[in-house]
Amino acid sequence: MTFVPARIHSMLMLSFVLGMLADMELVMAQGSKQPNLLVILADDLGYGELGMQGNHQIPTPHIDSIATQGVRLTQAYVTAPNCSPSRAGLLTGRIPTRFGYEFNPVGARNEDPSIGLPSQEITLAEWLHDRGYTTGLIGKWHLGGAAAYHPMRHGYDEFFGFTHEGHSFVPFPWKGVTTMLRRKVLPGGGQGRWISPQLIYTTHMGHDEPDYDANNPIVRGGQPVDERAHLSDAFAREAVDFMTRHADKPFYLQLSFNAVHSPLQGAQEHLSALNHIQDVHRRIFASMVTHLDQAVGRVLQAVKDLELTHNTLVVFLSDNGGPTRELTSSNLPLRGKKGQLYEGGIRVPMSMMWPGVLPSAKVYDGMVVSVDLFATMAARVGKIPESLDGVDLLPYLTGNSHDPPHRNFFWRQGRKTALRLDHWKLINMKGSLANPRWELYDLKSDPAELEDLSTMHPDQLKTMTELWQQWQLEMKSPIF
Repeated sequence: MTFVPARIHSMLMLSFVLGMLADMELVMAQGSKQPNLLVILADDLGYGELGMQGNHQIPTPHIDSIATQGVRLTQAYVTAPNCSPSRAGLLTGRIPTRFGYEFNPVGARNEDPSIGLPSQEITLAEWLHDRGYTTGLIGKWHLGGAAAYHPMRHGYDEFFGFTHEGHSFVPFPWKGVTTMLRRKVLPGGGQGRWISPQLIYTTHMGHDEPDYDANNPIVRGGQPVDERAHLSDAFAREAVDFMTRHADKPFYLQLSFNAVHSPLQGAQEHLSALNHIQDVHRRIFASMVTHLDQAVGRVLQAVKDLELTHNTLVVFLSDNGGPTRELTSSNLPLRGKKGQLYEGGIRVPMSMMWPGVLPSAKVYDGMVVSVDLFATMAARVGKIPESLDGVDLLPYLTGNSHDPPHRNFFWRQGRKTALRLDHWKLINMKGSLANPRWELYDLKSDPAELEDLSTMHPDQLKTMTELWQQWQLEMKSPIF
């Protein structure tokens, strides 16, 4: 054993401690350079329902403030016209058809052990977690309800929410809200509406309300909780708590509200402020939008209160277009709705805010896609993975790049498929993949897709169908 004099031993210990402190300071300095990343995802919100989109019937000042203090993107797309494959595209940064995630599981199919986001797909949460981020998902998951697909097995450190496609906003018997449910037949027989003070039945859709809550509890981590608050309020509360606990380190938070997805449930306090809307169906929907906006406002206020404003990139978007007949949601001035590949099904309201980095009150008209969020956030932390279909949006939004982020993009869901090339849109909604009935639109002059130009521009049609075939060869058959 080597003898070390006490004085030298003390000096060595001091040197060791100082070295550790220096390393800690270096790690903290490196961590402080990594921005916080906050994605706020609305559910089934129509393209034309926000104030920032020109609708003044329903006040949405808090969501609008993201655009006022940042950039509003007028041609923002998602990867599918409904919830689950759209979320798969956002989280992986890849067209979900590339890995066979093409359809939208509902009801008991959520718990089918063969249905969920494949484990080999790297999510944004997983990628950021492996680079030092604390990651959280609050709200709706809808990428597999079986144990193998749990959010915490896809890169999230924390999860509070539910795993299926929808959930009641308050626990049964739905106190404090007016609920409107779809039914095939009204009490006593007949069609139309059956109205009582807090419960309305409607047969306008021709089917019953889905059993959203069956085997679909609100959970924290993996354990069911008895949540009594309205979910828009509960999810905002949990988001504020997550940011408060992790304000000293870089975090990625995906706040996935289930508003304004059905069931239609309007809180009484918001309904009373919207008495100018005569149709109760529309009034309930409007109250849900107002409730969502106020919940977003609480989250944005927390970012300010925690002094995170200048180190946090905030993104707001919807997962797909609004189901107009079901909710009254408007996708104007676009054609179509949720479930369709017309613009109203896949073009969504989107805005991004990062004071000091992004310009304020800017409108950006280039084509962007939800897959770009992975690349944009990855670029702030490290090298963008080569497998992504998205690009880093910041050079385009700051004006450092004047080329479009995307010249073309591809969609497919069953027999429905579409391709965008510059301002042209190719779409098949009525034929099969083997025998498509192509429609062709010039979105520059006709964003509402009113005039089919397929017979008037045969050369453009040929160019686009050939490009579509190239994209089609890259895609995988559906996994379910």
